[in-house]
Amino acid sequence: MRFTKMHGAGNDYVYVDCFAENLDHCDITELAKSISHRHFGVGGDGLILIRPSEVADARMQMLNADGSESEMCGNGIRCVAKYVYDHAIAQKENLKIESGGNVLDLSLAIGGDGKVETVTVDMGEPILEASEVPTSILQSGKVVEHEIEINGHKFAVTCVSMGNPHCVIFVPKATNELVLGLGPKIETDPRFPKRINVEFVEVISKDEVRQRTWERGSGETWACGTGASAVCVAGVLTGKTNRKILNHLLGGDLTLQWTESSGRVMMTGGAVEVFSGEWNA
Repeated sequence: MRFTKMHGAGNDYVYVDCFAENLDHCDITELAKSISHRHFGVGGDGLILIRPSEVADARMQMLNADGSESEMCGNGIRCVAKYVYDHAIAQKENLKIESGGNVLDLSLAIGGDGKVETVTVDMGEPILEASEVPTSILQSGKVVEHEIEINGHKFAVTCVSMGNPHCVIFVPKATNELVLGLGPKIETDPRFPKRINVEFVEVISKDEVRQRTWERGSGETWACGTGASAVCVAGVLTGKTNRKILNHLLGGDLTLQWTESSGRVMMTGGAVEVFSGEWNA
């Protein structure tokens, strides 16, 4: 099986072109776990399959490093768009990619070498109703800076779904104790029935933040596009940031804007192809 390693702001995945590779008889859950392993496999935050679509230029199927399937990945979908263009599956500067039952619009910026440099993704409208995130913290309404207690620590949490669930926590400092120690406990807290991605966010100014993410099913990741989108929304809801922000993640920067007119979140960032190879397991 041929594969390609790619990353968006350090959020790295193993990509398989299912236009060329047939995985119909493959256990993709076990494949995701083995190929994502950083010591015994290729290594990555998970596995992304680039599949044909009946309603878009391609379909993204994303699996986390633990084999669980996720609805959406903002950094991953930028890399899918780059692969689709650079490998001539669909060479259009405006692509449609299907993910989690939704079709997203992506605008590509092409470099002097004829390859994609950056991608702007219409991430859609955030889902804020508690039952649809989903979370049982409230029976109805928006969860905005609602105080919860986990392992003796109290947090003011804001919950947002960008097609997958996020819990945003603004903190003075995103320490290892918080991210690595409490991130997994929040992820699996029963008040989040589908588990949850956790963002610990330092506010630098109204226009700039720094984010660390504990990602559901993968652990700490160097970037999270849906998480950065959720942070943009949470910043506006809590009055901590403006509608357009620069977000510094461990692996690079993303620009986010929650547009007032449409209510949709726009995300711009890079996409990088690292190497390709053959998996013989």
